[in-house]
Amino acid sequence: MLRLFTILLIACAPALWATPSAEQLEFFEQKIRPVLADQCYKCHGPEKQKGELRVDSLAALLKGSDSGVVLVPGEPEKGSLIKSIRHETENHMPAKAAKMPDEQISAFTEWVKMGAPWPENDKPAANNIADAAKRHWAFQPIANPAIPQPADPGQWASSDLDRFVLAKLEAKHLAPSPIAARYTLIRRATFTLTGLPPTAQDVEDFEKDTAPTLAAFSKVVDRLLASPRYGERWGRHWLDVARYADHRGYLAGNDSREYPFAYTYRDWVIRAMNDDLPYDQFLIRQLAADLSGAGPDDLAALGFLTLGRRFLNDQNLIIDDRIDVTIRGTMALTITCARCHDHKFDPVSAKDYYALYGVFASCDEQSDPAKLPLLPGGKASAVYEKARAVREAELRVFDEKTARDLTREIQFATGLPVVLPVESIEALQKARFFTKLLRDDRRKIETKIADSELADGAPPRAHVLTDKPQPVTPHVFIRGNPGRQGDEVPRRFISFLGGDAQPFTKTGSGRLDLAHAIVAKENPLTARVLVNRVWMHQFGAGLVRTPGDFGAKSDAPSEPELLDFLATKFVADGWSLKKLHRTLMLSSTWMQTSDTRPDGLATDPDNRLLWHQNRQRLTWEALHDSLLAASGDLDETMFGRPVQMFAQPAAKRRAIYGYIDRQNLPATLRTFDFASPDLMNPQRATTNVPQQALYMLNSPFILARAAALVAAPEYASSGIEPPQVQSLYARVLARPATAEEAAIGIKYVTSEQGTLGEEKAAAPLWQYGSGIYDPATQRATFTPLPHWTGSAWQGGPKLPDAKLGYVTLNAEGGHPAHDLAAIRRFTAPADCTLAISGRVHRPAEAGNGVVARIISSRTGQLIEWIIEPKAALPPPLTSVELKQGDTLDFLLESRGDENSDSFEWRIVLRATNGPEYSSKAQFAGPAPARRSLTPWEKYAQILLETNEFAFVD
Repeated sequence: MLRLFTILLIACAPALWATPSAEQLEFFEQKIRPVLADQCYKCHGPEKQKGELRVDSLAALLKGSDSGVVLVPGEPEKGSLIKSIRHETENHMPAKAAKMPDEQISAFTEWVKMGAPWPENDKPAANNIADAAKRHWAFQPIANPAIPQPADPGQWASSDLDRFVLAKLEAKHLAPSPIAARYTLIRRATFTLTGLPPTAQDVEDFEKDTAPTLAAFSKVVDRLLASPRYGERWGRHWLDVARYADHRGYLAGNDSREYPFAYTYRDWVIRAMNDDLPYDQFLIRQLAADLSGAGPDDLAALGFLTLGRRFLNDQNLIIDDRIDVTIRGTMALTITCARCHDHKFDPVSAKDYYALYGVFASCDEQSDPAKLPLLPGGKASAVYEKARAVREAELRVFDEKTARDLTREIQFATGLPVVLPVESIEALQKARFFTKLLRDDRRKIETKIADSELADGAPPRAHVLTDKPQPVTPHVFIRGNPGRQGDEVPRRFISFLGGDAQPFTKTGSGRLDLAHAIVAKENPLTARVLVNRVWMHQFGAGLVRTPGDFGAKSDAPSEPELLDFLATKFVADGWSLKKLHRTLMLSSTWMQTSDTRPDGLATDPDNRLLWHQNRQRLTWEALHDSLLAASGDLDETMFGRPVQMFAQPAAKRRAIYGYIDRQNLPATLRTFDFASPDLMNPQRATTNVPQQALYMLNSPFILARAAALVAAPEYASSGIEPPQVQSLYARVLARPATAEEAAIGIKYVTSEQGTLGEEKAAAPLWQYGSGIYDPATQRATFTPLPHWTGSAWQGGPKLPDAKLGYVTLNAEGGHPAHDLAAIRRFTAPADCTLAISGRVHRPAEAGNGVVARIISSRTGQLIEWIIEPKAALPPPLTSVELKQGDTLDFLLESRGDENSDSFEWRIVLRATNGPEYSSKAQFAGPAPARRSLTPWEKYAQILLETNEFAFVD
């Protein structure tokens, strides 16, 4: 019966509805077909018809399925199609996923009410990615849409941006929120543009300005955009994208872990932001400063490509990283998915990937820091020149001795009177006589020379790429395997963005061609991506909620016309970020309060319609810098070599100048959602975890800021008066305390009449050191590791340390040196009998393994075993007796070659009828000497921990 009804319906269809109008067809193409293509064709398209249902043509939808899913044009409640996508029937769609978003279900319902308009003579979908790409919103040319005319713009809509927003709000019967108070506006603007809080004087000047709010606020925005602090704030946003670090990551052998001149790229980014360098030039110089005619200062911009992970110097992975940061970083395309096969969702082929692979494979990179190009204006200090001369003399002595030794070996082996000049040393390194030991010894001296570049006074240089004399002709690697080369491809841009039309230059790498293709006005992605990211940082969420992916699986923009309007204006304004900031910040949309309302929450809980401003928490950098600014300790020195943020005493420069260790990122940064320097970061996570509160309660840095806030003489007096509270409010929150707040503060300080006194720290359960095992005594020497990075104990601020080499211990494990063991020492807090368990693991397959030992101070060595690659811990020790103060040393040493000897060792000690001790859970840094805080210091710390301090609004 159903089949008969369907046949009659198809036969009578022309009489049931009229020819679709242009508006109806546009609705179908924008709202219906993209959803069908994205969510339905894979199960109900030309290649597969689950349940006998096909949805890529109107005839197929009218025919329906064998389970009764059918479309009844004009009557959504009669046909089962709409009920199915609402999940109101047993045969709901999508079958194995959550139902469509409400806005998509509403669009389908409206489409059916229209009579299910479908283009005449439209053929069923070819179900291929290229066809879907033609309809994907991000791949369409950027339009310059007409400015909407809201029904009641009133005084609220002060800009064209506001008219787009207000028109959408009116359609949903929502009103925008009022403009925020001036205190909120200047605090929001100052954090947004500089990453620092306003001063009390800044707030007072703005609040006393008699000009209308918009005019007065415009002056504030212009002042902040002209501040040198602007480049530090927005430069950090870009460094997230550029996966910036001062450290290369894990490397085998004796190669230096440092990027000694990474800071010159960071400084270039800050200057470019402050100078409002047009964004198209900003990108061109980071990809091809050496080829674009830019000045010699701009060579530092090439750090964008060169400062990524080293992947044990695997060039294929390094190139993959450079392709990712270039294409995903600028255009939000996940092109590296095509490394092994054509992209599964986007129109990016493996040929596209390897066309770009050829660009970066055609480049060379200088590994010797001393040979990197000098930047203008940089001079070496006398101290630096002397230190470098000492290192170079050491290398010369080594080379001369090596040349003599090798001469003797060659004469002995050949019987010929050969004499090798020292100048032949580089060639000799490739000969079989130049042993691995010699190569390693020479590399250690070279590493010392490289590390001497880090000394204060070394002239600044740029980490650069240069084009090879003969560019590489790339081939597709079948399934990503370099050993299986497929078709040859020319170096070119991505095909669906015009790459097929014009291959890159035949004489160079093609980096400049690539840069120009990325910023071409015909490219629909670059301007959209940048505008969306700026919007995200200023509003707390992007118009597109997937800022790192504008492909077929991306989130559609909540305001597509507004996004295109802003992208068009951005390019027309000369790619100026500062003009874009003004456009956004001087809109009523941005200036709204962040308060919520019941009607808005009911209609639009995610605030996609922008009916209020989003409340944002301070980033780690803004929090760190605000703490220093509030306490009067902020060092505003700009540029230069990085500082150690977590050493004692803590550096007082802005967080953007802190040293970023890619291999051992400090735990504090991870706790506060800092961007991982291992990959391109379009957006940071935002978490709420207990460690954040514990840091604010216990960190020596926080306690020092609280002490600095009340270091003035008036806080040392016995009197407790309202002016003292008001002074703290002015410095911490840049506003006066209310009468009630002042009274509460006085009451609190009066009740906290404590005394200063040193607190005796308890003996640590775990200590971290290095040493040497003595087989005769079955004991090991133990010397505590002196340097705490924030997440690991080691010999000094950089690895290898001059004395202790690569000895490192962290929460998970560590690394020995070739002649020193890494030792984790447990001290028994009381008499106990312990069961010892826990897995030891050496992940690397290279190298010759390590030796692990457990040593009791009471009885000597308890166990010894050799850990081959991939080996794990033998059966646990079940009964080990200790008296209070006895120690257990968990020692791991190299078997003579420290290459790839990183290890994981998670130790669990269970006392009989007692507590459990964990090397991971109880891993800790130095326990600072603590003293009782004064009442005023406690009160200052409380103000620093308030939500008002930690949030923008």
